[in-house]
This record gives sequence, C-alpha cells and structure tokens, in this order.
Amino acid sequence: MYLRVSSLLRPTLSLSVSIANTVLNGARVLNGARVLNGARVLNGARVFNAGTVLNAGKLFNALRVLNTMRVLTVVSILSAMSFSSLAQDSTPQDNTVSLTSSSSTSAPAHEQMKLKVKVVVVSMFEIGEDTGDAPGEFQLWRERESLDTVYPLPHAHHDVFANEQKGIIGLVTGMGIARASAAIMALGLDQRFDLSQAYWIVAGIAGIDPLDSTIGSAVWTDYVVDGDLAHHIDAREIPDSWNTGYFPLFTHAPYANAENVNVEDSPNGEVYQLNESLAKWAYSLTKNSELPNTPAMDALRSKYQGFPNALQQPVVTYGSHLSASTFWHGDKLNTWANDWVSYWTRSKGNFMTSGMEDSATLQSMSYLHNAGLVDKNRLVILRTASNFTMQPPGLTAAENLEKESSGDGYAAMRSAIESAYLVGSQFSDYILAHWDEVKTVPPSLEK
Repeated sequence: MYLRVSSLLRPTLSLSVSIANTVLNGARVLNGARVLNGARVLNGARVFNAGTVLNAGKLFNALRVLNTMRVLTVVSILSAMSFSSLAQDSTPQDNTVSLTSSSSTSAPAHEQMKLKVKVVVVSMFEIGEDTGDAPGEFQLWRERESLDTVYPLPHAHHDVFANEQKGIIGLVTGMGIARASAAIMALGLDQRFDLSQAYWIVAGIAGIDPLDSTIGSAVWTDYVVDGDLAHHIDAREIPDSWNTGYFPLFTHAPYANAENVNVEDSPNGEVYQLNESLAKWAYSLTKNSELPNTPAMDALRSKYQGFPNALQQPVVTYGSHLSASTFWHGDKLNTWANDWVSYWTRSKGNFMTSGMEDSATLQSMSYLHNAGLVDKNRLVILRTASNFTMQPPGLTAAENLEKESSGDGYAAMRSAIESAYLVGSQFSDYILAHWDEVKTVPPSLEK
C-alpha cells in the first residue's frame, strides 16, 4: 500500500522511505499499521498483540517527522481518520512513502495457525548440543521423537522443538526455580500453540533417598513440596531443643501449626498435589519396565550397607518430591527433607526424590490453568535417580559430595537419563496412540 504525502507536504521537503520501513522489519502494515499474525519477526516468531503499532494506527512515534513539517494533523491518524482514506493513489510517485516491505513473505503454515499439542515434554537441562553428543535430559526425546521443527522462544531458556505430525513438543526450562517458572509461563502464553488439552510430562533426573530406593530408579510423583519457602536460622544459633533451624514461614519453631496445613491450598505454594488418578495410572502402565543398570552403579550401591532398599536393582516406583534451588546433601538434611515433606503433606507423602524446578513448574501451571490455557490436572512428573541424597556409611557428607562432583561421580546419571525416556515415552506413546479416547477425559485405573 502506498500513501501519497506529496499533496500534504511542501514539495521541497521529502519524507524518508527508511523511516516507514523501520516499522518492524518484514511486517505488513494494513488498516492502521496492525502487524499481521503471520508477520515474520525474530526468525519466524510471530508478533501478536504487541505487534500493533500504536492502536488505531497512530504513527506519530514511528513516523516522527521534523516538527517544522507540522505533520501531526495529517499523519497522526486518530481513530476518526482511517489510514485507507489517505491511500487514494496506489501508483508510486515523487515524494511518496512506501509502507510495504520486500520481505513480507507469508509465514510457514505452522505459524499461521495454532499447533494442537497433545503432549508436552518438559526437560530441565541439556549438555552441549541437542543432538549427537553426550545427552542431557532433552536429547533422547529430541532425537527419538523426531522433534525437528523449531519454534524460536527467545524470551525463555531454550527454543521449543516439535513433531507437528504427532502433536508432541519438547521444552528445556533451564535449571532452577526462576528459569523453570519463566519457561513454563512463556510456553503457556505462546499463541502459536493450543495447549488446552495437552498432557504434560516432566521427565528429569533427581537425587534419591537411600531409605526408600536406589539409583537408576524411576519415581512417579504424587506431591511436590517446595524446599525454599521457609525461615532459616543458622544451626549454631538455634535453641538446644530444636533439631533444625529451618522452619515454615510465619511460624516460630520447627513444624509448628502442623494441624493447620492445607495440602490443597497452601498459602504461598509450599505444596502441590498432582492428579493422583493420572499419576497412579502412569505408574501402573510402566511399573514392570526393565531399567538400565551398570557395574559402576552396583559398586556405588554396595557402599550403602544398612540401607536395604538402596542395595536393590532399579525399579519404577511412586513417591513425593522435594523441590529446592539449593543443591543440598547429607544425612542431616536428608532427615530434614523427610520431615519437611511429611509436614507439608500431613504425612500423606513420603520424600523420595530431590530436584530444583518442579514447584516452579507447578506454580506456573496453576496460573495458566486459572487462565484457561492449560489443564494442570494433565501433568505428571517422572524423576529418575542419578545419585543418592546422602552419604554412605564411612564417609562424611562433604567427602561424598566431592566424590559425586568429580571423577567417576554420578555413576547413574547416564542410566537415569535413559530411564527418563524409557519410562516417560510409554506415557507419551499411549496418549498419542489413544488420543481420541483421552483428549476429553484423562486415563485412570477406574476406566
């Protein structure tokens, strides 16, 4: 579309074409300079509501012409003055500004309509490249599920990858509470995706309590408890009667007011209960899976004498997860973790795995659920054990953490990453294969 300004401005003055062309490179300007949903910005990412250039087509800031040109009354284009009323001649002439762009090619089909997503796979980290090297949590999903279509996500940690034919996408949140909450929210608000009926599976590695299970095991989650929201007094300054200086917010001593804990409505996001029916169904679906094991894992297990569950082979099991950005370790903190989870679940949950992101993921999912964008009751969490949360007999916590962090540490990490895909993909495969059955009502053992 061309806008003649020669009849409006003095002929001796020219209006630079480059000014108009700076209105978002490649954007189409139609009916009041609204950037179309298909505009190609940031390597294919669409600009949505934010792509509107001053609602009602006000180009004062975009076409700021010298004050002496007194264009305010001509080019401000208020709501009472449509852009089309000035475009009376489509033929380029002298002193004419072109508001079209040579790069206004139609966006690819996946950017012109929302992708109906059936499964979202949430990973927390990747090592190196997404393919072809040592895998992190995302790589096996990326390669084996053919997640080959890239949806740029510059406002989060990692781009989204999709298999559009299957309807499955993968997201890497980044490590820690802050990145996880931001990434989940960024995806949930992204209008390129219809997530209203999507199932979400968080599949990542974790620490495991040797009192309950062993490295390489896969744990479906019933409760997630936040381990960061608390008061903390250094243990060297606590009263002699206390066993910890870490205690719930708005209390005055460890585990006070336990009778007032509401598992279904914690005031600050201290605890989240997942859809128990769906989680138990996922456990039942996968409980007989044979999980990978190595001689190095057997050697590490053998050190945990007195912990019979730690000496077993890896299994698929069911338990509660403690989510905290601090990477804690040791017998004393393992005791705290069990007490903390028991307090916030009113003894309904049993601490089994530790990680860094899941309370943030669930908080974002709760907000998105309230907005009608996702169904939080379709989310499951699978954590696979790469290490123990405390030291074996004969070592201090510091000594064991140093061993885990160097040399042959994390003997089960590769197996845990493999198990996360091996077990988790059974869940996603079922959803994709039985979509007509589960798109309206989640599967359960009762059905």
